[in-house]
Amino acid sequence: MTILSRSRAVRVTALVALALAPSAMASAQSAAPFSIVPAVPSLVTSGQGEAKVTPDRASVMINVLTRASTAAAAGNDNAQRTRAVLAALEKLGLPKDQLNTEGYSVSPEMVYGNGVAPRVTGYTVTNTVRAETKQPAQAGAIIDAALGAGANMINGLSFYASSIETPRRQAIALAVANARADAEAMAIAAGGSLGNLLELSTQGPTVPPRPMFDMAVRKGAMAAETPVNPGQLTVNVYVTARWAFMAGGGR
Repeated sequence: MTILSRSRAVRVTALVALALAPSAMASAQSAAPFSIVPAVPSLVTSGQGEAKVTPDRASVMINVLTRASTAAAAGNDNAQRTRAVLAALEKLGLPKDQLNTEGYSVSPEMVYGNGVAPRVTGYTVTNTVRAETKQPAQAGAIIDAALGAGANMINGLSFYASSIETPRRQAIALAVANARADAEAMAIAAGGSLGNLLELSTQGPTVPPRPMFDMAVRKGAMAAETPVNPGQLTVNVYVTARWAFMAGGGR
């Protein structure tokens, strides 16, 4: 009896499945034309564009480095020199919010020998100040003032622009034009023509700051005024585009 009931259940299930199959097939057939999207032949190109911009900002990294037999003595000497440097920069017209402490370190100076335990001979204190100006031509005067007040290392000078909107859009236009020119060349070489634009994306811009130099300076080494030349920055933009390909040269 159990076997017969299972067999009948299987038959009933099969009959129901067969009864539903025609309607399911009809539904699938009616939906098929709407779900099948013919592939559009396409080609992908990339382009690069660049534009120039004159920097209107400068940043100078100033280090005050002092040495003494004790950490306290080195720190006290460093504090006095750093205060003098900040005062000299403020006399140039730089507000306090454009003078930022970027780093401060205290480290022992060690002597190592064969078979001898390391020995501390003194301490080094370094205070790093970033001076920013909205007048790039003032960078030379900042360097001279800092060195004259007690700074003994300039480890970074860079120029940058506060706004790059206009050159960025100029670079984008050039990048898209280059991508289109390559796409047209590819389409013609493949025996067809370029169709409509299907997709377009951009990356960038990249505008690395323009670094000038790093230098360590001894007292009395900077007698002449430090010359600086901001020059120009380059704005780079990259685009990627996908275009429809029209076979046979027709649209």
